[in-house]
Amino acid sequence: YLATVQSLISLHYTFLIGISTASVIVKETCIVIWDVLHTAVMAQPNKEEWLKIVDNFQQTCNFPNCVGAINGKHIRVLKPMRSGSQFFNYKKYFSVVLFEVCDANYCFRYIDVGSYGSSSDSAVFGHSDFGQMLLNNALDLPGNTTLPGTTYPSMPFVFVGDEAFALGEHLMRPYSSRGLSIARRVFNYRLTRARRVVECSFGILANKWRILHSPIHLKLETAISAVKAACALYNFVRQRDGFTFEDSLSHSMESPTRSGVRGTTHGAAIRNHFIAYFLSPQEELPWQMQAI
Repeated sequence: YLATVQSLISLHYTFLIGISTASVIVKETCIVIWDVLHTAVMAQPNKEEWLKIVDNFQQTCNFPNCVGAINGKHIRVLKPMRSGSQFFNYKKYFSVVLFEVCDANYCFRYIDVGSYGSSSDSAVFGHSDFGQMLLNNALDLPGNTTLPGTTYPSMPFVFVGDEAFALGEHLMRPYSSRGLSIARRVFNYRLTRARRVVECSFGILANKWRILHSPIHLKLETAISAVKAACALYNFVRQRDGFTFEDSLSHSMESPTRSGVRGTTHGAAIRNHFIAYFLSPQEELPWQMQAI
């Protein structure tokens, strides 16, 4: 059911079981898959594991001190009963938001499923357990350290996101896309190289578990369980089959709305240090000026 676009009615005829029976099997199996797998394939990293993620981002994306890429996507669902317009998004369909934190190997380190489709990325992030843990410094991130090849200043480890998120000490976002200086365009390019892994992961997820290509015709609670199960199975397969694949940014999930969010002064100072680092003769990429 998760890997194909078959409906419960199709499963009813294929396996000669009742539609209600098929529905119960899908619901109970998805719950068990998530309960059993998520602690094994999506456990919260410790300091040593965070540092391994940082090394992977540096080697593959040329972004230092990066511990993950974050984003959210709309998952189409049937309109929940008596929900009004809470799940009705700006694309004019009903959805829940899948918020994810991804590492450089395209594996999910954290997911949150079920927020209202009308919510923005920043609101989903702020109300998620992950957002609260990041705010309260409860993610067991390593202590501040200098960027590779430098002796000053000491920099925090950061997550990278798009314009929907607020700039902060541990969260970098790009500059707005109008009237940018060369330095800011270089920063946006380097950040995008790191952030693209979460976009690719959505494409890989949707193309392998094709239930996400169309509206999920299940009750809301069961649809959320199905998405969680698909994400857990995605990590399970990625970690056992390896990470060699052809990047694909093609998927049928839309990004949540982007609302204006205000960052912190400290976050802006950290972003300026990254700009200076990316423009230094020792650390600039040979092709970055052509890429912008």
